[in-house]
Amino acid sequence: MTDSRYAARPWVGLLNEAQRGPITPDDSLVHALRRVVAETPDRTFLTYFDGRLSYREVDELSDSVAGYLAARGLEHGDRVAILLQNSPHFVLALLGAWKAGAIVVPVNPMYKSGEVGHVLRDGEVAALICSDRAWESYLRETAAAAEESGSPVRTVLTACELDFQTRDDARVLTFERLPQAEDAADLVVVAKEGRTAPDVPAPVPSDIALISYTSGTSGTPKGATNTHGNILYNAERQRTGLGLPDPPVYFAMAPLFHITGMVCQLGASLVSGGSLVLAYRFEGGVVLDAFAEHKPHYTVGPSTAFMALAAHPAVTREHFASFRNISSGGAPVPPALVEKFRAGFGPYIRNGYGLTECTAPCASVPPQLEAPVDPASGTLAVGVPGPDTVVRILDDQGDEVPFGEQGEIVVRGPQVVPGYWRRPEATAETFPDGELRTGDIGFMDTEGWLYVVDRKKDMINASGFKVWPREVEDVLYTHPAVREAAVVGVPDGYRGETVKAYISLRPGAETDPDEFAVYCKERLAAYKYPRQVEILPELPKTASGKILRRELRSRSHDSE
Repeated sequence: MTDSRYAARPWVGLLNEAQRGPITPDDSLVHALRRVVAETPDRTFLTYFDGRLSYREVDELSDSVAGYLAARGLEHGDRVAILLQNSPHFVLALLGAWKAGAIVVPVNPMYKSGEVGHVLRDGEVAALICSDRAWESYLRETAAAAEESGSPVRTVLTACELDFQTRDDARVLTFERLPQAEDAADLVVVAKEGRTAPDVPAPVPSDIALISYTSGTSGTPKGATNTHGNILYNAERQRTGLGLPDPPVYFAMAPLFHITGMVCQLGASLVSGGSLVLAYRFEGGVVLDAFAEHKPHYTVGPSTAFMALAAHPAVTREHFASFRNISSGGAPVPPALVEKFRAGFGPYIRNGYGLTECTAPCASVPPQLEAPVDPASGTLAVGVPGPDTVVRILDDQGDEVPFGEQGEIVVRGPQVVPGYWRRPEATAETFPDGELRTGDIGFMDTEGWLYVVDRKKDMINASGFKVWPREVEDVLYTHPAVREAAVVGVPDGYRGETVKAYISLRPGAETDPDEFAVYCKERLAAYKYPRQVEILPELPKTASGKILRRELRSRSHDSE
């Protein structure tokens, strides 16, 4: 059954013409780079502590990386894994691999040997670009194991992220330069050799650009095949939909190896001809110093990052004075955090919603609007679907539900990937007829605002009653002592499952765990409040800042 109200797409009226602006004629981010080089070659592209690289320099350096990879036998369509933090090296590796005709496999530097080994084998990676420390400490053995299993890594480039800057901020750059390994080449040396890029077919929108492995929060990571067109579409939506000055300055709070950082920071910088500020990895004091020095106009990060910045002893309103827009992704933002942040520092944090499988955002809050809060549930809307994007809410039978009713969120649009890398069964299950089944539960109001309730698999069944962790977490975030909160279901002999809350406290806060149960009991139905509360110094997170409920559930089961 097709609900004509969905077909009417009521959210279109919420989008202004600027957001519906024309897609750039570029076919890929490589084309976008070359267009900016032709127009403003000496404009700063990358800022890294006290170092700067222009568009011309990035173009020439990445050409040389591409030439080296081709000389080492890399062929069109081969996979190149990149395991680096937010530094210029990542950008040179990415663009160099694309210029050589390769598919890039971004890898989380926090992955352990077994996790990286799975990516190398599953992606049949031909070349690896990583930090010198990672190569010496565990990646050499990981690559050797992959070769024994039939997936040889033929070329290795290593990098020391002390390059391209001289400040050596000891808060994050805590390492020393290692002697160059005999079985690997130095990325920066290769980049400065002046090679020309190989003559390979230019990327077209349908070509696979990335194999982005999911975080694995629901099982073995699968590789989503983000195309050049997927990336370009969402990068362009960032350019036209944020209301930033020209040229804009982006701060890379999200890691570039994550799809949010790749598209909403790096991709958006390229299509807009803007500058991208890099600071290696997230550390509150380093980030605040970069805000003060470089005065960025936009950043995107998880709600946990904004919580950490708000709790930093050095933070002031002035740190955020340059921002024209701030977004949060990875997990819905609690309404209490949005209001506390605005009251303390000025900016309104705009929600966004997306997945690796839809190349970051498929819904966002337009710059001229603020997201409404659903009066019945207290849930903050994550935005409205972007142009040319259709979001529907389906019941368990696959039929559309009326506005206001909950169901699974499904997405169709130019940002949705064609499937998973060499997983036809998983592709058929997750992308029936090209439409992404997200596994998220949500609803849409009559104005087209989308609300995310929770993951299907995270629903807690307490004595037959449904409890969505997000609802309990939103209440916990209104407590003045709470910095981070996560709610999971744990086994209970009487109820089957019961609600358990894990909490980290704001600096200086001291309170008894039972206080939080009482606090929630006063604000929620009796079956929803947490019967168990545990306070931790920090909650486990993915590299992109998403709290890992899976690890907390395992912790609870292990303690039984």
